[in-house]
Amino acid sequence: MAVAFTFPGQGSQAVGMGKDLADAFPEARRVFDEVDDALGQKLSKIMWEGPEETLTLTANAQPALMAVSLAAVRALEARGFSLKEKVSYVAGHSLGEYSALAAAGMFTIADTARLLRIRGDAMQAAVPVGEGAMAAIIGLEQSDAEAACAEAAKGSVCQVANDNGGGQLVISGAKAAVELAAKLCTEKGAKRALMLQVSAPFHSALMAPAAETMREALAGVKKNAPAVPVVANVTATPLSDPDEIVARLVEQVTGRVRWRETVEWFAANGVTTLYEVGSGKVLSGLARRINRDIATVAVNTPADVEAAVAAL
Repeated sequence: MAVAFTFPGQGSQAVGMGKDLADAFPEARRVFDEVDDALGQKLSKIMWEGPEETLTLTANAQPALMAVSLAAVRALEARGFSLKEKVSYVAGHSLGEYSALAAAGMFTIADTARLLRIRGDAMQAAVPVGEGAMAAIIGLEQSDAEAACAEAAKGSVCQVANDNGGGQLVISGAKAAVELAAKLCTEKGAKRALMLQVSAPFHSALMAPAAETMREALAGVKKNAPAVPVVANVTATPLSDPDEIVARLVEQVTGRVRWRETVEWFAANGVTTLYEVGSGKVLSGLARRINRDIATVAVNTPADVEAAVAAL
């Protein structure tokens, strides 16, 4: 009866997120204050009042989502919950991997906020706006999507960026190549190929400059061994060594988020319940499509916190 904590990625943000946690739990409010101080800006004001387009900017959304996740974790801990005693593994979707590591104590909250601001800025700066693209491919085998990407790339960049499970893949790369690959995926039998409203081609080789930025940023941050292993995005296997985790975080900027394989790994290794800690319920929905035998629980309101403490 093992439990894993999972942490959401970009796309789960919403204006107002985390406000009820801050109002209900002083420990949660302290997390938002800590993030504001670390970044030298009132990110919490943007989170709670908007505007949405400012919150959605990559450099804001990434630390903001982490703040909500860690606010929920601190609220749990204030009620006597111990991650080390109650949780077997942590994992996070893309930026959520940083939230997972902060929850497991590998990084401080302040350092994680700064790392995610650097990451967001670096990913945005890596490719001029309009030159990269991403597309969601629904209902196509991964091998067919990979073949379409290879055919469309022709010396350019186009690759599978996310394997989200439940028949949902995301491809990423140079705009023209992604548009062609999306068309080829439809011809190969995809139910849908949908261009995404994103500001950069995340998790593609075009993000290489951002990966180098993160290598330098991560080198300068204090690291502790995580309280529990993290199942890494790029390997879908559990890691506990800080140096190896950092190497995989660098790789993750240009590499594939193997979320389907992560959930399958949990199911094969005795995890019966996935708690999605933070904003939204995207990961819970994906998990149900990947493996119906795993129970999912969202923890993003004060009532959710109380229920989770009782259950755990």
